[in-house]
This record gives sequence, structure tokens and C-alpha cells, in this order.
Amino acid sequence: MVDQAHFSGPTGSNEHITISYAGFARPWAAWISHQLEQQGHGTTMLRWDPQVDTALVAELSGLLEAEGRLLMVLDDWYFRLGPKTQDEWTAALREVVSAHADRFAAVSVATQSLPATASLLRPADLRDLDAHEANRRVLQRLGIAAPGRAVDEDAPGAPRFPNNPPEVWNIPRRNNRFTGRDHVLEALHGKLAGSGAGAGPPLETRIALYGTSGVGKSQIAAEYAHRFGNDYDVVWWISATNRGAAREQLAELATRLGLPVGRELGDRIRAVHEALRVGRPYRRWLLIFDSADDMEQIEDLVPDGRGHVLITTLTRDWSGSGSAQEIEVPPFERVESVAYARRRAPRLTPMEADLLSEAVQDLPLLLAQTAAWLDANPMSPKEYIELIRRGEPSLVGIRISSDYPMAFQTSWAITLNTLRERSPAAVELLKLFAFFAPDTIPVPMLSRARRGDLPEHLADLAAEPISWNTALRRLTESTAVRLDYQVSQDADPAVETALMHRLYHRFLRSDMTEDERDLMSACACRVLVTADPQNPADTRYWERYAELIPHLEPAGVLDSPEPAVQQLLLNCVEYLRVRGEYRMGLRLCEQFMSRWRTRLAATQRTMLVLTHQHANMLRRLGRYREAEAVGSAVVDQLAAERAPSDADLLRAQDGLAGTLIALGSYEQAYDLFDAVWRAYSELLGPEAPRTLSSRHNLGSVLALLGRYEEALVTHREVLSFRERELRARHHLTLNAGTAYARTLRLLGRYRDATSSQELNVRLHLQVMGPHTPQTLRAEHNLALCLRRSGEVTRAATLLADLVERSRRVLGPRHPETLMVRADHATFLREHGDLGHARDLAEEVAERYRALAGERHPYTVGTLGNVGLVRGEFGDPADALDLAERALSGMAEAMGPGHPWTLGCALNAAAARNRVDDEEGAVELGRDTLERAKARLGDTHPLTLSAKTALSEDLRALRRGQEAAKLEQEAIQQLSENLGAEHPHTLSARRRRRPYWDFEPQPV
Repeated sequence: MVDQAHFSGPTGSNEHITISYAGFARPWAAWISHQLEQQGHGTTMLRWDPQVDTALVAELSGLLEAEGRLLMVLDDWYFRLGPKTQDEWTAALREVVSAHADRFAAVSVATQSLPATASLLRPADLRDLDAHEANRRVLQRLGIAAPGRAVDEDAPGAPRFPNNPPEVWNIPRRNNRFTGRDHVLEALHGKLAGSGAGAGPPLETRIALYGTSGVGKSQIAAEYAHRFGNDYDVVWWISATNRGAAREQLAELATRLGLPVGRELGDRIRAVHEALRVGRPYRRWLLIFDSADDMEQIEDLVPDGRGHVLITTLTRDWSGSGSAQEIEVPPFERVESVAYARRRAPRLTPMEADLLSEAVQDLPLLLAQTAAWLDANPMSPKEYIELIRRGEPSLVGIRISSDYPMAFQTSWAITLNTLRERSPAAVELLKLFAFFAPDTIPVPMLSRARRGDLPEHLADLAAEPISWNTALRRLTESTAVRLDYQVSQDADPAVETALMHRLYHRFLRSDMTEDERDLMSACACRVLVTADPQNPADTRYWERYAELIPHLEPAGVLDSPEPAVQQLLLNCVEYLRVRGEYRMGLRLCEQFMSRWRTRLAATQRTMLVLTHQHANMLRRLGRYREAEAVGSAVVDQLAAERAPSDADLLRAQDGLAGTLIALGSYEQAYDLFDAVWRAYSELLGPEAPRTLSSRHNLGSVLALLGRYEEALVTHREVLSFRERELRARHHLTLNAGTAYARTLRLLGRYRDATSSQELNVRLHLQVMGPHTPQTLRAEHNLALCLRRSGEVTRAATLLADLVERSRRVLGPRHPETLMVRADHATFLREHGDLGHARDLAEEVAERYRALAGERHPYTVGTLGNVGLVRGEFGDPADALDLAERALSGMAEAMGPGHPWTLGCALNAAAARNRVDDEEGAVELGRDTLERAKARLGDTHPLTLSAKTALSEDLRALRRGQEAAKLEQEAIQQLSENLGAEHPHTLSARRRRRPYWDFEPQPV
């Protein structure tokens, strides 16, 4: 017996009570223990687990060695463990309990009738009661006066009343034959319970169960949830073999938590993360990520907060990276193997169970398979064990791969052979299952498939619901397949997914002939193609694409030469791009190209599209040089083979130009975009989708070149076309609206920009949700519009929120996260914490240097921002050095008349003034003002800042008349253009020196 837990009651406690329970009834034992402790009694919890080879009388007598009185918590399994017969129980109770009646008491929490022999214990029934009545009956059975009501379960440290199960629960059905694993479960509970319900850092509240395949990690995780689930308000299971499926299951939790979010997947996931982080509506939660072997694909789905996370994995990546503590799961100990085998196949003698355990090397998965077969078939255990030992699956007519342990090969061969004899259709269905993701086999998608998509015998099976359900039932009875049902009030809910252990999944595929694999792969691909909505840009179909993606690789989509199947892949990659799932999109591109690079010409359509997407994903992940290499290679090859107006060449050039923007080569990018736009206009027409996309890109590079008026005209026309040809809520229309409002802001038309972007953001949130990259860009632009319009409080709130959301959605090192943090740093310098602003500005500048290089305009510009914040700390010499370096670097990168260079010059003149170099400040200020007028016009905010700054420098040289004239002109023009109460106007009146913040633009 194990799992002893001792509790001492308050000072002056009375009688000590030992609570005996089967592992399944631990929540009841914990609740009763807490009730007794709070009323002055010390308690010990003692788990009842009689050994197979120990007499029941001896086991019961062993209870008498425990301290104080004994309270037996009887559930459906208390009398089944061992296993022991009813005659043994009757004899043992009469011998032991009758002689010590004053020490024994019992309560029943069973959902079924207890055996007649239990009447000797006179158990008090606690089922279907409220906490107060259950507490009263426990005390009454122990002969203790009840002083009051039960302890409130919401009190700190109080366990939940077991008749009130966790509010949110989706754990797989309990394995009633679960045996042993006491040391692992104790270690797991000790670590999590010792973490103070999430009070410590994430490492203390995250546990990774590590072990080889088939060792029982998932079963341990499920048993932990069932055994200790009452410690939590939320217990949620996520199959994490595939990122797409894991995201779907995590997002489903949003609905169960009652969170007010829409249907968009990312939106729901972020809402779940936030709810778990803050502990509302529930503070006690446990999330289980099962089969999370690829940490990079799953880590960002793991929430922060005060709850607990349990991970099962084949690798040590989680503990090795410091993301979780590790508990290693070994094979069964022999005593556990024997106990499990006898529970699964009661006809086994202890010796036969021992021999079977030895034959399968105490591996739980094999033991479950072999014992289940023995329980269902008449072959003698000795003969069956001998077959496994001889390791000859061919004896039962099955061809097995030699890649698997011999015991596995033989036992599975026997299982397949038996299943084939009893239900050939179930075997064929099982083979088809092996070509879908093992954690989320889409049973409804198969049952609703077009007849022509399935082999004839499976089509017949799917057409007859009774036969279909019978085959499913056969699989659950004989194999490692589990069914999950839809949440429904119907008496007969439909199957939603099937789940298969990955070891069996791999084994099934390896066991087939090549012809069988080809047949089933083609069938699975046809089913997926039929399920493709054929419109990845439409947000209404995003949920379906998320459902399809986990099955692409197991179905063989990445290996199929069929055009329709390859189009399915292209649609899924495009969906991932639009959704902002760049890492997964990159992975799919690379997987396909690595398989087909030697079989398909680089200029074949699918290869061209995926190469374009490959470069696109690389660029969006900040891997600019790699993206340039991919894009340049394709452009060079196509240019050598195709005409200048070839559509594939134009698309490749368009993609390369986007990468050149990211690298800061704006003039080259402009030349390419301009040529592509003109070619598309002639080839496809001025309003064709590709023409408009290319023109949108042209407008973006015009803005980066500081040609704001031209950019505004371009974006306005693109937006007009989008609104006319597409619906107003289409993601391309919304993106065009953001670009237009951004250009208005760059021109200094802050009120117009804010008004336009307010509506744009509202539509983004409605259509795409708050956690797609496009929505984040739209909200980022709104935050900058609000700041420039003088709505500082709203801008502060939105920027702070965007910093956190960008980190969670895109990652802390993503280029767009960096862009938001750069603007947050400049905002904090002006309106917040100077120390934080300095640290953040320095970190941003260093990251841009590492990402893009020393000479990139973003590196240079953010270095200038560092100079501004250091100037606030009273280090004028350092501030001057940084300002002059930024000025020279920006002039070299962008030219002397670019607005960014003019902004750097404005800051450098201020830095010269601070070190008393008024002459140098005036000289630079005059040049800056003239260049700003020429480039931006007389009334642009940057021009007026240059005029205000020059007036201050002239005053320092005692040139009062000229200074006053410039100052009056600037204030008048600011009032007319921005308003008399605008912060910029007020600052000029109060003679506060203007400055310029570098704002990185989206690429």
C-alpha cells in the first residue's frame, strides 16, 4: 500500500483517523480528510491496492497497523482490486472486521451496487448529496458530533467537493484497468502540489513526462487527471502531435470558459491564454499536452499563469531547454505488469502473467495488447506466450516489418489476423485510418466522403450507418483505437474523431504492401481534396483549413503528383500565409521541395508557387538573406528561359522586390515593383488582382522612399478598386485601408489618418480577430495615429497591449514585434519611464543590427532613438555622437533629402545646441529647413519642426528678429494645420525643442 498522506488537525485535535481508499476515490478521501482536519482530527490517507499474491486477510489485517480508527471509502473498484473473489472478501471481512468492529467504519461513493459482502461494513452512502449532508453522514458514521456546515471548497487550500466535478473537463475516459505507477504519480503530484498551485515560476508548474513509445505516458497523464482532477476547476486535454490539431483543441477551450470571442482560431487561443494567465474565470487549472514531441511547434501554445501544465513527450527537449521539469517514465516493474495482466485477463494465473510480462519486456502498450487478446480468445496462455517468444508472426499468416520489437510484431500479427477473420471491413477501415493524423482521425469526413473517393468496400461500409458503427466498435474492442464523441444532448452522439497510438499508426503503415499504401494514400488524398473549400483567403473557411492541415503529411499529399492534390497543398500554404502562421507554412514548403526538387523542374507550376511562398515565409520570419537567395535564384532562372512579360517571372520579381524592401534596398525594390506593375497592367489589365497587389507594393516602397504624395495617390486608387471589386470586409480591402491611413499619417494629416484607421481597425477586429499579424499592423498604425493626434492615453494603452500581443502571436524576436517595441520605446521616452525607455531603445537597436546589419536604415534610425533617450539622462556628448552617427548613416543609406535623414538632422542640430555649438546647429538647421520645404512642403509637421528648432538656435546666437519671425510663422502654420490645441502647436508656443522619432515601417 502506498500514497500515504498525513494531516494534523488544529491544536487540540481529537481522534486520529486513517482513510483507506482505492486510487479512483482519492478526491473523496482528500475531501473527507480536509473536513475532519478542519474539525480537529488528524488524518492519514492510505491508498488500497492489495497485491495479487497476498491473502486478503493479510491485506485487511495490515490496515490495523495504521494509526487510529479506519474509514474505508468504498467505490466501484475497491472490491475489484487484486483481483479477489467475493468469497475471499466475505471470509476476510468476517475474520478481520468482526473482530475489530470498533476500529472500522465505511462510506460508499459507488455508482453501482456494492457486492452483498459490503453490508458487513454498514457503509454510509454519500452519492448524490450536497457537501453539508455528505459531511454530516461521514461524521455520523464515525460517531462524531457535527459542529456546523462543511468547509467551503472555495476556502484557500480546500479540495473541491467530489460531487461537484471540475467545471471544465475533456479528459479521455478513465482506464479502469490502470495499475501501479505509484512512484511516478506520487512524484508528479508532489512537484505540482509543491509548486503552490502555480505560485512559482513556469518551470515549477510545468512537468514533462519523458519516456519511450508505448511506455504508458499518456495513460499516466490521464490517470493523474482523473485521480487529482478535483484539485482543479479546469482540466483540459490537448493532443499535441500536430500543431494544427493542438491549436484547434486549445481554441475550443475558449467556448468552454465562456470567453466572449468569435470563431477565429488565433483570437480564441489568445483569449484562452489571457484567461488562464489572469485566472479568470477559473484560477485552478491543469492543461495536458499529450505527445508534444516537437517542442518548437508546441511551446508557444503552452500558457503562462498560476495553473499547471503536464506534457508527455518522447524527447528531452522540454527539460533540456529549461521549459519544464522532467519525470522519466520507465517500463512497468514486474509486480505492476503481473497485476495489470491479471486485471485485463482474469483467467491468467500469477505465473502466466509473469511469463507474459517477461515476453513483452514489461512494456505497457504490448502488455495491454496481448492481455486483451488473451481475454477475448480461447488459445491457451502458454501457447500464445510461446508464439511471442519464438517471434514468428508468419505463423499466423501476417507479414510484419522487422523494424519493430519481435514481441510487438507477433502480438500485433495475431491481433490483426483475428480481426480480419471476424470483421474484414474493420481491418480495411483501420488501414485507411493510418493515413490520417493519429490524434485526430476525421471520422465524419470519411463517413461523408463522396462514394468515388473511397474504395468500393469502404464506400459500401460508409453508406450503411449500422455497419459503419459496428466496424468502429470492433476497432475499439481489438486495437489501440479510441473514439471521441461530439458534445451532444442526443442519446446516441456521433463520433467526432478517432485516436490511435502512434506506434500502432506507424506499424500499420509499415505492415502494408506498397500497392496497399498507394491505394490508401490516394484514397486519403481524395477525401482531403473534396473537403478543401478552395478559398484560403476567405476567413469563413479558415476553420476547415486548420482541420485539413494535420492530415497532409500522413495522407501523402506532399508526395502526390496529382494536380488537384498539389493544389490542396498550395491552398493550405496560402491559408497559413494569410493567417500569419509563417513557421508552419515554411515547414510545409520545405518538406515538399525537399521531396520534389530532384523530380520536378524548378519552373514547374507547383514548385514555382511554393518557392515564391518559401521566400515569402522566410522574409516574414526575418530571414532576409535566405529569402533573397531563394528569390534571386528563381528570377535568374526564369529570366533566362521566359519572356519579360511571363506571369511566373513577374510574380517571382514581385516577391524578390518585397525581400529587397526588407533588406533596405528601396530603390532596387522600386524599380522592380514599377516594372512588374506596368507589365501586369498590360498583360492582365489595371484592375486585375495581381496588378492591384503589385501596385499596392509599389505604393509601400514609394512611402519608404519618402515620396509620400505619390504613395497616397497610389494607395487611394488601390483602396478604391478593392472596395469596388471586393467586399469592404475582405482582408485585401482592409490591408489597403491600413496602407492608405498610414500614408495620411506620414503626410502629417493626423486627424484624417486617425478617423480612417479607427474604422479600419474595427473591421479588422470583426473579420480577422485581434491576433492575426494583419490586425496587429492595423492597430499599431492606429496607436501611432492616436499619438500624433494628441490622444496620448489611448495611444499608451494600445501600444502596451500591442507589445504583449505581438510577443505572444509572433514571438519576441519577430521583425514586427521589434517594430512595435521600437515605437513603444520612443513613446515611453516622452510619456513614461525613462529608464525602461532607455533599456528598450538600446535592445531594439541591437536587435536591428543583428537582424539587418549596421548600415540598414532601421538600424541607423533606432540608433538615433537611443541618442535621444541618452540625451534625457544628461549625457550631451554621448547624445551628440549618436545623433551625428545616425545623421551620416541615414544620409548614406537614404540620401540627404529623405525625410528620415531630415529627421536625424533635426535631432543632430539639437544635440549640437546642447554642447553649445550654436553655429553648427544653425548651419545644419538652415540646410534641414530648406531640404524639408523642398521634399515635404512648407506645412508638413517635420518642416515646421525644423523651422521651430532653427528659431531656437538663432535666439541662442542673439539673432532675435529672424528667430521671432520664424517662430511666429511656425506657430501660425501649426495652428492652421494641426489646430491651436494640438500638442505640437502647444510645444512650439512653450518653446519646447522639437525632436524626431524614427518609426520603422512594416515590410
